[in-house]
Amino acid sequence: MKLLEIISGEKLGKPNRGKMRVQKIENLNKSIDFLKKKRIQLENIGAEDILDRNERLILGLIWTIILRFQIDTIVIDVGEEETGERKNAKDALLIWCQRKTAGYAGVKIDNFTTSWRSGLAFNALIHAHRPDLIHYDGLAHSDHIGNLNNAFDVAERKLEIARLLDAEDVDTQRPDEKRRSSPAPGESPM
Repeated sequence: MKLLEIISGEKLGKPNRGKMRVQKIENLNKSIDFLKKKRIQLENIGAEDILDRNERLILGLIWTIILRFQIDTIVIDVGEEETGERKNAKDALLIWCQRKTAGYAGVKIDNFTTSWRSGLAFNALIHAHRPDLIHYDGLAHSDHIGNLNNAFDVAERKLEIARLLDAEDVDTQRPDEKRRSSPAPGESPM
């Protein structure tokens, strides 16, 4: 509750100070209710998941909170000086990814979900900065799982970036944007 109060700048009320599981769940439900009132979409996570330390769901929730209360509020100038075009940070990150992967065969980044499914975009981002690590022209465009694993393995072994995604979670009909909109393996938007 305290984290949400700090990051949102709003008060959530007094937490229950008990140490029993039911009291902890009550506090977590207050936090979840607050997020729902803010129209933040929560998928497949409840107070019990947090209390039971489901890391995957908790990381997704933390990213959602950061995205809503911090990243969505950032506005960045992205256009030429005379146009004064401004984008929020998420849109600016998408534009950065598009610019870095422009000209790569089979890569068209329109979003943080389906555009990454083939694994080519992840490989292109790494190749754009470290062409010595990826033989981009040797990738099979139809081998989504192989491409994804290649990018994630290279990012982990050569760039020391922890593997946060599984290829099977990305190569799906309905990928989860929360898992993908963190910086791609091997890259930082800065």
